[in-house]
Amino acid sequence: MTDESHPGTHGPLHGLQVLDMTTVQMGPLATAILADLGADVIKIESPEGDISRNSLPTRSPGMGHSFLMINRNKRAITLDLKASEGKSALLALAKKADIFVSNVRPQAMARLKLDYDDLKAVNPKIIYVGAFGFSQRGRYAARPAYDLALQGMAGLPWMSQRASGQAPRYAPHSYVDQTSALHVVIGVLSALHHRSATGRGQRVHVPMFENLVHVLLGEHLAAEAFIPPAGPVGYDKQMTEDRRPYATKDGYICPFIYNDKQWRIFLAAIGQPSKFDEDSRFSSHRNRLANFRFVNGFLSDVLQTRTTEEWKELLTNYDLPFGPMNSLEDVLRDPHLADTNYFRSMNHPTEGPLRYMTYPTEFSETPPSVRRHAPHRGEHTVEVLEEAGYDRQSIDDLVQKGVAITAGHDVGTMVTEGK
Repeated sequence: MTDESHPGTHGPLHGLQVLDMTTVQMGPLATAILADLGADVIKIESPEGDISRNSLPTRSPGMGHSFLMINRNKRAITLDLKASEGKSALLALAKKADIFVSNVRPQAMARLKLDYDDLKAVNPKIIYVGAFGFSQRGRYAARPAYDLALQGMAGLPWMSQRASGQAPRYAPHSYVDQTSALHVVIGVLSALHHRSATGRGQRVHVPMFENLVHVLLGEHLAAEAFIPPAGPVGYDKQMTEDRRPYATKDGYICPFIYNDKQWRIFLAAIGQPSKFDEDSRFSSHRNRLANFRFVNGFLSDVLQTRTTEEWKELLTNYDLPFGPMNSLEDVLRDPHLADTNYFRSMNHPTEGPLRYMTYPTEFSETPPSVRRHAPHRGEHTVEVLEEAGYDRQSIDDLVQKGVAITAGHDVGTMVTEGK
């Protein structure tokens, strides 16, 4: 429940309205961030609904765990945009909206007559964000794209194979979707800044493939950054088999001894204070990089001489950076996250008690909040169309024709938020 005692509890984007015509992960995560930051996000679904509603596990049909996590704080309307009346309804919503976000390929949006020019005609100030697989300036423009295919195209499985010497692996989460969602948010905020200065909206294209390559080759262009190349592509330090948690006597630990000061402290703490000055392989950051396999091997051997708890105590006492190798269950019980009230609970009117993660970035004047539960399909169709100027009879006509769908039962609008 929103904390009305603070004047900024609606978040820094309060007052902005977003039309969210996205599905699955990337788009809904991006618009969930905008919603957490205070925007009024209206989720526009086809009669079939967002496919992520079917994610497992679930307590009831159409309310899968993934959907619940990244569609909170949104209102939901269901429209058949292939019908002329459905398209007209969306254009009526667009007249009052600030931002439109879609991850439908531009070719399909053009066939629906819902591309940038169509929405700009009814609202010249609208910011129209298209998030899809590839830039529209290259030969892949019309290709379908999903996370794993793009991981393969950008080299992530190849990198895992080179680093581990094992069979290639994808990242064990939707890495491309999640990083691309952040670029969608960046694009929205950048276009909003431009509009505040000029009064003009614009079209923003967010290509997943190019953004992933931008992230990966920021480090791994390596010697190919030079013309002619100074060596092979790939940052060796990040691609070694040794880049993994270190074994201790009884488990694993994740230290990161990095700069000269930290190495002097660490070597002194383990009883080898002269090693930094006497062994040139340790004496500077450049030398440690040039000999990183030897340095990693030395660290690996040393860490196996004590237990995990002994290393935690030593590294903490000397203010050296490290982390435990947590399981996901350990993360749920992390004491620091408990201190910050990171994991919270809400009562969903049909799904019961749910755990969720609070939005982590902190604002002194406009803190984000959870104001609404993840909606059922068509839960807010009536109220959203009424706001767009439709009377109840017109809405009933759309529902009878199957152009609009309502939830069919009262599931409430607000959440009860707690610790």
